[in-house]
Amino acid sequence: MTGQVAALWRHPIKGIGAEALQTVALSPNRPLPGDRAWAVQHAGAPTDATGWRPCREFLRGASSATLMAITAQTAADGAIALRHPDRPDLTVRPDADAQALLDWLLPLWPRDRPAPTRLVKAPETGMTDVAFPSVAILNTTSLRALGQRLGQELDQRRFRGNIWLDGLAPWEEFDLVGQEITIGTARLKIEERITRCRATEANPDTGQRDAATLQMLQEGWGHQDFGVYACVVASGDVAIGNTAEVA
Repeated sequence: MTGQVAALWRHPIKGIGAEALQTVALSPNRPLPGDRAWAVQHAGAPTDATGWRPCREFLRGASSATLMAITAQTAADGAIALRHPDRPDLTVRPDADAQALLDWLLPLWPRDRPAPTRLVKAPETGMTDVAFPSVAILNTTSLRALGQRLGQELDQRRFRGNIWLDGLAPWEEFDLVGQEITIGTARLKIEERITRCRATEANPDTGQRDAATLQMLQEGWGHQDFGVYACVVASGDVAIGNTAEVA
């Protein structure tokens, strides 16, 4: 397997805002820096829990498709600028402006669901979607294959990945589970496939569901998986254009 880094993304607040990157420094047993560093709990989540918590306790696109239309940009001082087509632009410092963020999100969250109530800081190992410090690696060729089945072009942001690779065969990323790969100067171990939720059905420009991604994955390939989770095992830098290959 030999590929090339096509795109890098992080999501400073879990489920809320995608941010494109050009380069990133990875560290062992850590998520991509700044990825899902914060998360917004809803009123149905326990308030006394600490450490990593499951997705169901937080605001996310599976529960509100309109959240998928949020973009983010992180400043050097840690401030996060958020944009959404239906909301005024907002810049927050998560450690100081939690209430402003909750107020901004409330109109984007379904009224019949527990309201956003608390912004929590992720542990050092991150608040990624699985209970280990994961980096999500996705395949642009698999994205094109799925889009062709659906008859529409699919935006990478639907799948909230971290590292997108070009040059692989469709679904070749699944064959890497259990193997180590080098990307740039970093080394990662591919741990497991990513099973998807309804967040992928939403258009990240509009926040409206417009693609039956889960149904098509099931009908076309007999599963609802897209991409793989990896753990960083050796530190290094990754940039767009870098080579990825089996270690």
